[in-house]
Amino acid sequence: MLSKVASAAAQGVDAASVEVEVDVSQGMPKEQVVGLPDAAVKESVHRVRAAMTNAGYNWPYNKRLTINLAPADSRKEGPMYDLPIALGIMAASQQMQAEQLNEYLFVGELALDGHLRPVKGALLFALLAKELKKRGIFVPPENANEAAVVDGIQVYAPPTLPDAAAMMNGVSQLQPVKVDVAALFSQSSLEGLLDLSDVRGQEHVKRALTVAAAGGHNVLMVGPPGSGKSMLAKRLPSILPPFTLSEALETTKVWSIAGKLTADEPLKTRRPFRDPHHTTSYPGLVGGGVDPRPGEISLAHNGVLFLDEFPEFDGKVKEALRQPMEDRKITIARSAATCAFPANIMLVAAMNPCPCGHYGDPKKECRCSEIQVQRYFSKISGPLLDRIDLHVEVPHIPYDELSSERMGSSSTDIRAKIMAARAIQEKRFAGTTAHCNAAMSERQVQDHCKTDAEADELLRNAVDVLGFSARSYGRILKVSRTIADLDGAATITAAHVSEAIQYRNLDRYKGL
Repeated sequence: MLSKVASAAAQGVDAASVEVEVDVSQGMPKEQVVGLPDAAVKESVHRVRAAMTNAGYNWPYNKRLTINLAPADSRKEGPMYDLPIALGIMAASQQMQAEQLNEYLFVGELALDGHLRPVKGALLFALLAKELKKRGIFVPPENANEAAVVDGIQVYAPPTLPDAAAMMNGVSQLQPVKVDVAALFSQSSLEGLLDLSDVRGQEHVKRALTVAAAGGHNVLMVGPPGSGKSMLAKRLPSILPPFTLSEALETTKVWSIAGKLTADEPLKTRRPFRDPHHTTSYPGLVGGGVDPRPGEISLAHNGVLFLDEFPEFDGKVKEALRQPMEDRKITIARSAATCAFPANIMLVAAMNPCPCGHYGDPKKECRCSEIQVQRYFSKISGPLLDRIDLHVEVPHIPYDELSSERMGSSSTDIRAKIMAARAIQEKRFAGTTAHCNAAMSERQVQDHCKTDAEADELLRNAVDVLGFSARSYGRILKVSRTIADLDGAATITAAHVSEAIQYRNLDRYKGL
């Protein structure tokens, strides 16, 4: 007898429909799984057999068992097919009614005693079930809240295989899991975040971070050890604008497929802040594997990727940042599959001015030669540096500022200014793919970055005299537009351009 059960497969940050076909027939007893299964899927027969027998069901020992995962030309991987395979075998061997099977989508790994274990990508599969107009989706209990974030689809979380079968047989009725998405967003997005007012001094750096957050620009901070670079970067999330629901779902999909969501946090309601160590491998940062999985760049989607000790990262890793910084996505090609993961990141990098960290310090002697300093800076290529909008020097903090009782502007006050500037940008880019000034296309730069005569002359000198590249010129215009937005100005003036040019000082560094 033949049965069919709907399931799914992850493809990047999307899900594709998979139909689990189970045929139990007369013939030489044999168990076969076809449809490009990986090792985990092939092993599912052994887990399902133990789960069924330990749960009190009969295994078709004297039958020929064929399990096909359609479509057969796409690779299937992971243990998520245990539950649909088990239900398919039970339906095909007439131990369970099959009438309702086609109304639901099933995913879940089975323990040997029949309990369900969590899987990766439950949010993606719930979105697929809604798209396919299924009545609901069956997921393990640990994935229930994650899947229930999707509105308009019933989510059931049976603890065991018999619980799922009982509902299909009409013996019992599971209650759908509900999650109040509005309540998740109603929690303070600033709760538990570090405040910029904790940092003494460095007002010009705080101003640069304000500009960066207002326009979604990338930042490179250069300063000696202990000057506060990491301290400032870790407080950046407290001034970023809050998530929209669409942004939250985009980011949560990445975290879902990476298996990093928890039952307590089924939806990412706060912009991510990722700070991988400089020894992180290429696949760890970029993503990869035989079946590609997202790396740190994609986990920081719609948030901040902080790279401390920037020159110490592997050269291949640094250069891999160039595509996502331009295209807002990263493509990973493998023989088995090619996946595009979202990577709309705000890059914040920090580095010392030289290997010893004291180059240009009036108080401490630098032990590095000019060649060593140039070699250190040359670890960051010109094309990569061009893609970083703001270069900010972070000097040592004088004692008077360290001991001062005067508090700087709070993150709440700074965030209000940033949200006002973002509101201007949302209106400006309504109906387009751009979401902030940093994402403007060349055509949008021409349309929205109008300068007055004095500002135009400053830009001419920046290109002809200071030797800025064409890409640097475009970055200056985008940053100038953001500074003007913070001032509520429609036209970019000389003051806005002058400040933006100050943030490109590394372009003129002789070692680059």
